[in-house]
Amino acid sequence: MVGSSMSDEETRLANNRLKIGFTLLVGVSAALVAVQAGATLPQSAIALVAGLVIGGLLTWYLKRWSREFTAVNRR
Repeated sequence: MVGSSMSDEETRLANNRLKIGFTLLVGVSAALVAVQAGATLPQSAIALVAGLVIGGLLTWYLKRWSREFTAVNRR
């Protein structure tokens, strides 16, 4: 069987970058939607912060869910 082409450190780094990128994507998306809807600069900043918080919570939930999923498949 063929093993992973990435070391454990490279895998951890890639996972962290993916989590940060996903959180930023959700946050920036919320800010852009606010701008498109005609929000002021402070309102857009609030939307950005709220989107980052929601993105962080969503990332945490998906990480927790994926642990359950991979634990079932490692039998």
